[in-house]
Amino acid sequence: MARKFEITEAHSGAAFTVRVVTRASTTEIAGVQEDGALKIRLTESHTDGAADSQLIDFLAHKLGVGTTQIEIVAGENARDKLISVEGIMPAEVEERLLS
Repeated sequence: MARKFEITEAHSGAAFTVRVVTRASTTEIAGVQEDGALKIRLTESHTDGAADSQLIDFLAHKLGVGTTQIEIVAGENARDKLISVEGIMPAEVEERLLS
């Protein structure tokens, strides 16, 4: 049974899980995984944190927030990550990422 993509309310914003695929041909949101994680393809590799930096820039652009409002809370340099976004509510995150 597939889990739905879930964005939870954090202290002053929202948090959600992401599964990153690196060295893709394009940077894009590729849908929602069976486990509920948002799948994102990035063109960068994990080398020297390049993929993490690209992920933060990509999410900031998609969400319309500054890069300083986005933090990788868990999973830095791993493919599964927990992302926290300050100043934006879960409903807004879902609308901006999945529409």
